Order: sequence, then structure tokens, then C-alpha cells
Amino acid sequence: MVTGNSGTLVVAGTPIGDPNDASSRLRIELAGADVVAAEDTRRTRRLADDLGITITGRLLSYYDSVEVRRLPELLDALREGKRVVLVTDAGMPSVSDPGYRLVAAAVAEGFHVTAVPGPSAVLTAVALSGLPVDRFAFEGFLPRKAGERARALAPLRVDPRTLVFFEAPHRIAEMLEALARAFGGDRPAAVCRELTKTYEEVRRGTLDELAAWAADGLRGEITVVVQGAPAGTRALVIDDDADPRKAALAAVAEAYGLPRKAVYDAVVAAKKAARSEGSEQTAVNDPGPRP
Repeated sequence: MVTGNSGTLVVAGTPIGDPNDASSRLRIELAGADVVAAEDTRRTRRLADDLGITITGRLLSYYDSVEVRRLPELLDALREGKRVVLVTDAGMPSVSDPGYRLVAAAVAEGFHVTAVPGPSAVLTAVALSGLPVDRFAFEGFLPRKAGERARALAPLRVDPRTLVFFEAPHRIAEMLEALARAFGGDRPAAVCRELTKTYEEVRRGTLDELAAWAADGLRGEITVVVQGAPAGTRALVIDDDADPRKAALAAVAEAYGLPRKAVYDAVVAAKKAARSEGSEQTAVNDPGPRP
């Protein structure tokens, strides 16, 4: 246990968009810190300019790729009695952002760890979604691969809590389609984009409606809120198979209570019918060689 004049780690929340959301205490902490560990030093300098303050302490980068390497240096600063302020690009550190390792290590060594409460994309999106807020769960980013994503969503299909996800703009359409397959296209949801910024937008509807709306892609930082499962929702079981086609077949079969082979046979029959129709159309358009 560290005692005496040991340092303090300050986990500081930063605005998720509008700099005017910054608290007075955030200004004080950034201006008075001995060390500021920032996910992106350029963005932190820009934030300081927006807040009308000057960071006089040491400003060093603390992003995913250097998080482990920077840890001993920051712990040494705490051992020397320094005040270390940890910030990310937006919101609270360690929530889908770097910070967890430093906080855990500081706690383990007995340093004083405190926080500057700040804006949260998760809480803001839940509040704006219009969906139940008495119970909710933050799921962060889903896996990128289709099979892994389907397996991650399978147990959430029956979760009665409102669910909150983050997603990148170039993957949002695919993600919403995956949610619709896993939870059912009629499940209510909301897509919150660019919260507190100039082009803030909250689109509410069913997952099918939102997937169609986002088909051409979206811009900005996105938070998705999905209503929890209604009573009686059936569990969705996905085999441990990375093939997205098999995962999709399993999802449809479980969702509608059908044998997987029946779904597969229906898909094969539909493909054959489409090919047959295409062949007939070709024959009509091309009657063969002329005499």
C-alpha cells in the first residue's frame, strides 16, 4: 500500500462533442496537472485551446498501441507524488477507450484514484432514444466478422434490458442488418449520431427500418440503442462456426422455430428458381441463330 506523499490519478471525462459541456473542474485539472496522458495529444491541445487554458505539465500520448509500454512511466510519476490526469478523445477513459490498465494498476498499488465526471455518449444516447431506461447494458463494439458477431448477439436476443452499442460509420449498415437478423426486424431501436455536435441526429424506428435508412452509410460517431427482448422471446443458438452463411441459416432457423435443413432447402430452391427464370428470359431475348 502506498502512503505519504504519493501521487493522484485523475480519470477525467471530456466533452463528446460540444466543448461548452466541459466542467470547470476539467479546466482546473488539465491546467494544473503534472502529467496529462491523452489518447490523442493533438485533440487534447485543441480542447485546451477551446477551453481557454494552457497545459503546463507534460503531455504524453496514451493510446491503445502504447498503453502497456507507457504504464511503468505513469506509475513512476505517481510514485514521485505527481498528479496524473488521464483523458481520451471523448467521454470517460476506459469505456471502450484506453485507461483500464492504468486505473487497475494504480488501484493495485494503493494510489489515490479520483474522477472528473463528464459527458457520456452511452447515457446521452439512452436518454434520447425514447426506449426504457430503468435497466440497460453497454455492449461496446461488436466483433467485425459476421460469424463472431452472430455468436455475440445470440445470447443478447433474450436479454430484457435495453442494449447500447458503439459502431463505426462504415460498418453501421451491416451491423444493423445483423441486429435485425438476431433480434427480429421489428425490434424498436434508435441510432444516435454526432451527439451534441452541429449535425446531431437521432433516428428512431424498427431495426429493419433503420437498416434500410443506413444502407448507403452514415458519417460521424454512432451509438445504437436497442430495446430489450419482450417476454417469451426464444433463445438463439449459433454453432461455433465462423462461416457467416451458416451463422445466418442458424439465426433464421432458431428465430422462426424451423429445422436448419428446411431453411437450407428453401434457400437452395429459391436459387434454382431464380436461375431457371433467368434462363427462360435469356431464351426469350435470344431465340438462337437466324436462318
